[in-house]
Amino acid sequence: MLQDIIEVIPQNNYQIYLKFEDGKEGIVDVSQLIEFTGVFQPLQDLAFFKTVKVNPEWGTIYWDNGADLDPDVLYSVITGESISTYHGNQYVKISH
Repeated sequence: MLQDIIEVIPQNNYQIYLKFEDGKEGIVDVSQLIEFTGVFQPLQDLAFFKTVKVNPEWGTIYWDNGADLDPDVLYSVITGESISTYHGNQYVKISH
């Protein structure tokens, strides 16, 4: 994992402010990252969406229905840096 999320503040229109342990921060539009289906369907209700919390054990954000988002992906969105992901016997760089 790159960096843990230490603060989340829900904004309007499915956006969230995030702050990471290294001080990087910014706004992420969650509606651009997920489809509101399956475990993410309840997030379509903005009132529920705004109940987002930080789970310090996981270093990411979550909702009470079990939905969570990968902190590495969120960090990449905010910083514009690529993610190194392990696939089989090789590392694959994922960039936005």
